[in-house]
Amino acid sequence: MDPLSNPEPNVYEAVMIAEGIHPASEEEQIAAWQMLVNNGLAFTLQGWFGRTARDLIQKGVILPPQ
Repeated sequence: MDPLSNPEPNVYEAVMIAEGIHPASEEEQIAAWQMLVNNGLAFTLQGWFGRTARDLIQKGVILPPQ
């Protein structure tokens, strides 16, 4: 994913980044998690996604669903 030409990943890319399968910068990782939270997918995938999303929100890394 090139953040200059496509700053927000698509859903597939976001999941691959969140799982660590697709290499990504810290900025890209945060954008991926934020997207998964905003569209609600983080809370419908396996439990690890929801728990990680909740932890990232509590730590102030990402924002609650918008």
